Amino acid sequence: MDTATASPQSETTSPQHPLAGKTMSGAEMIIEVLAQEGVDTIFGYSGGAVLPTYDAVFRYNQRLRSPDSTGDLDDPMRLVVPANEQGAGFMAAGYARSTGKVGCFLVTSGPGATNTVTPIRDCMADSVPVVAITGQVPTHAMGTDAFQEAPIVNIMGSCAKHVFLVTDPEKLEATVRTAFEVARSGRPGPVVIDVPKNVQNWFGEFRGEGYLDIRGYRQRLETLRAAKLSDRKCRSFFEMLQRSRRPLLYVGGGAVIGEAAQDLRDFAHTYKIPVVSTLMGLGAMDTTDDLYLGMLGMHGTAYANYAVEDCDFLIAVGARFDDRVAGKVEEFAPLAEQIAHIDIDAAEIGKVKGVDWAHVGEAAKSLRQLLRYGESMGFEADFDAWINHVRGLRERHPMDYDRHSELIQPHYVIEKLNEMTRGEAIVATGVGQHQMWAAQYCDFRQPRQWLTSGGLGTMGFGLPAAVGAIIGNPDKTVVNIDGDGSLRMNLGELETATTYGLPVKVLLLNNCGDGMVRQWQKLYFGDRFSASDKSLRRKDFIKAAEADGYEFARRVTDKAEVEGALRDMLAYPGPAFLEVMIDPDAGVYPMVGPGSSYKEMVTGDFIAGRELAIGSPKERGPANDADGKDEQQQSPDLF
Repeated sequence: MDTATASPQSETTSPQHPLAGKTMSGAEMIIEVLAQEGVDTIFGYSGGAVLPTYDAVFRYNQRLRSPDSTGDLDDPMRLVVPANEQGAGFMAAGYARSTGKVGCFLVTSGPGATNTVTPIRDCMADSVPVVAITGQVPTHAMGTDAFQEAPIVNIMGSCAKHVFLVTDPEKLEATVRTAFEVARSGRPGPVVIDVPKNVQNWFGEFRGEGYLDIRGYRQRLETLRAAKLSDRKCRSFFEMLQRSRRPLLYVGGGAVIGEAAQDLRDFAHTYKIPVVSTLMGLGAMDTTDDLYLGMLGMHGTAYANYAVEDCDFLIAVGARFDDRVAGKVEEFAPLAEQIAHIDIDAAEIGKVKGVDWAHVGEAAKSLRQLLRYGESMGFEADFDAWINHVRGLRERHPMDYDRHSELIQPHYVIEKLNEMTRGEAIVATGVGQHQMWAAQYCDFRQPRQWLTSGGLGTMGFGLPAAVGAIIGNPDKTVVNIDGDGSLRMNLGELETATTYGLPVKVLLLNNCGDGMVRQWQKLYFGDRFSASDKSLRRKDFIKAAEADGYEFARRVTDKAEVEGALRDMLAYPGPAFLEVMIDPDAGVYPMVGPGSSYKEMVTGDFIAGRELAIGSPKERGPANDADGKDEQQQSPDLF
């Protein structure tokens, strides 16, 4: 029929689907295509407009279930039911971020679908491939304000990579297959399929193959896949690198999403170039590697930001110069004589910061091509003096905090957790101070171990994302580091973990308030803590966890108990919940204020600024924080 085209990967070499030619319902076709696309888990909440598809999941599992099956997670198409549809979206995102596969969630019409707007936009902001299937009222009722009707195409159109509304049942099968193609290809992102109930109930012939004709999109993809660095462009890059004395790799989430971590590491090690990463780029470079300087930006390490200040050639890979990194754009990397930028999305080139050299293409392939060209021309460079300089920055301006306080410092808790997990755990977070402390003090030996809401900054992300991650990685330790404000947002998902017996470890750093908001109110709003002080709230998180079935639920108020409690939590074989009452006045430092440059970075009381790299912590107050200018102009080891 003329409703579908052949597979973009050429289905002529693929065996025919065993059910091709069989008559089945639209709902059954959806599930068969999901299976064909490799979906093994659906996260979702049912409802009237999507019941036919949920029934198809049940019958699919009934038909293929092993006689040795012992529960829902043994089904061929596992169905994980959250407490809220937002949780389903974040579970699918956690699954996708940690595995590299497309996550999938299934919700009903109206409020079920609108509850997923936030995870859809979150996935769009962080380029996460998910497919959301939403039920819709029957086509004849659309536009009549029918019960639980919402205009999903209009609502999701500006939030998702693409939205499909299936009004022609003949195109249903091809649409679902195409949605997965769009979600995972190019710059990945979320795709929504809105399926009216009568389309789910329609019966027709299952073809087992075929895609929608989205010729323009596929042509752009083909151009992108074929993109190759010319010899002229490679030569131009290495001419810049040859002139450079202080090159720096600035790596973003695109290096993780694009599976470019190994190529990045090979490139950095071959030419001895230091690396800084964005929040989303954590794990692209082994954070314990000697060449790695940490996260840059608003709450980046002081030495990473100082390296950005000092570099003369900035090489951006899969990064987008966002406001939390670039700050005052015109003063970002002020000594960089050249900036190079590799990204899969042409729209990101020059969007925020002008560059001197750019290539639109896949990060892994681009780095490999540059490496091969450099090897072929026998390129050699000596950056030893620069390496010694950035090592000196790391030694003079290390991360630190109040180690002598009688109150429990969150940095200490995360340091101890990191020692025990050795940088091998998958760590999910909510959003706020705890997120930044985790980014600063956790190690990530491999990509896809760090799950956080970067671009949208969604509180409540951590717990459901951790549930999705452990579904996709059952043999790994998964820890959700959360704050009391974020955890409240999707607290119902505690029960999801116990319902399915998922050994997610929840580490709650409770400061009885919205800590990051309080920190900004201290700095910029004269200590007027409007709406951020939660000390009068009556939530007993331990009782809540116990009510949701946590047999390990413990609260720590004494610093001496922290290490033992962490060991017990990690050793516990099932879901575990540990609440640590931390210093409510602990802050996140360093901090580059909004719209400020790195030379205005505030390092706090315990991290040495550039003007004062020696002395006791008490001497290192905000008044002594450097603007960096004197050291840049006078430092004997800046060359």
